[in-house]
Amino acid sequence: MEKKNCWEVKKCGREPGGAKAKELGVCPAALECRVNGVNRGKNAGRCCWAVAGTFCDDKVSGSFASKMTSCVNCEFFKKVVEEEGPCLKTTRDILEKLYSQKKSDEKKSVDS
Repeated sequence: MEKKNCWEVKKCGREPGGAKAKELGVCPAALECRVNGVNRGKNAGRCCWAVAGTFCDDKVSGSFASKMTSCVNCEFFKKVVEEEGPCLKTTRDILEKLYSQKKSDEKKSVDS
């Protein structure tokens, strides 16, 4: 069962078709399909802290390393941790999934 995603809780309007998507662009978390289903969310909607370029606190965040401090203090992050409990996919698990898939895609591109 899918749970609420970050854009639904934060009401940022940056999901596909959202109120601010044309003005600010669609959030990378809403588009990141390599982690679809992680923590029972759509795309990276419940692991947004691991995705660079998300829109939080009225500004675009940078790399994972530069944004993690604000993310661990985010009410949405805390909500996901609480809801998922021992089933929570760790940030390390999420990053491994993102980057292993990226490397696989790059290798396929080179081999073609």
